[in-house]
Amino acid sequence: MTAEARSALRRLELDVTRRLDGLLHGDHRGLVPGHGSELGETRRYQPGDDIRRIDWNVTARLSEAYIRQTIAERELETWLVADVGPRLSMGTAAREKRELALAAAASVGFLTQRDGNRIGAILAGPENHQVIGPKGSRRHLLHVLHTLSNSSSPEGTGVTDLGEAFRRLGALAKRRGMVTVVSDFRVAPGWEDALAVLARRHDVVAFEVVDPLELELPNVGVLPVIDPATGQLVEIPTHKTKVRMAYREAALERREALSAVFRKHGVDHIELRTDHAWLDDIVRFVARRKQRILATDSRRRK
Repeated sequence: MTAEARSALRRLELDVTRRLDGLLHGDHRGLVPGHGSELGETRRYQPGDDIRRIDWNVTARLSEAYIRQTIAERELETWLVADVGPRLSMGTAAREKRELALAAAASVGFLTQRDGNRIGAILAGPENHQVIGPKGSRRHLLHVLHTLSNSSSPEGTGVTDLGEAFRRLGALAKRRGMVTVVSDFRVAPGWEDALAVLARRHDVVAFEVVDPLELELPNVGVLPVIDPATGQLVEIPTHKTKVRMAYREAALERREALSAVFRKHGVDHIELRTDHAWLDDIVRFVARRKQRILATDSRRRK
């Protein structure tokens, strides 16, 4: 890794940790799953143990109090599925979608790795999927991020097959953990069923990177637009009100359909825009997720 790349990742790490350390002070459950997500063995109750962890079925059979141990979330694996397809090279505002995807991946990585999680990655493109096995060191995380920052598919090579990446991850990640997907979700069709299978086993978070031009057209006359995935050129008459309205309505329908997929499968979803302050959006998302996890934990204890 070059000195320039190391410096860029270090600045990114400082930005993320400084903003989120206060929010997550003393509580690493803001992003990763709450108390152990996977059941472990039982053992006899000892004074000082949390009585809410008593396994009443075992206790009734043995006539002696037993508690159910769980595998702590810091021992779980975090997997990153990152879209490196050519459509992420688009960017009409402050940055390209690819830069935003790297920032999202770095945020997840720096927040989870410091708590002992092992982090692995699948970099999904239209032609192949690169797998980086999970490890727990900071050096490994920097390797993942550096590889991601240098992974991009050439224009015209096609669309990313996220479904195949999800299926491949399902075969690799046997234990329950967290899966973070970073993509614009303008990918090959058929990924929804594979996501559903993955979400039944893992805690899945979807980071969607969006450019404002994908949501609404400006009135700038005839606008030539090239699809980076196919190389196809389309000239859009943006000066026509009906065209802009139809474009906006189609974009809204797509957003509603995408959100419905995530809700259906219990996937947390955050939208990051190339014209927004992405770190502010992530801070708000982590705060909401933390509150929900704590509320869920509280209900389970009652």
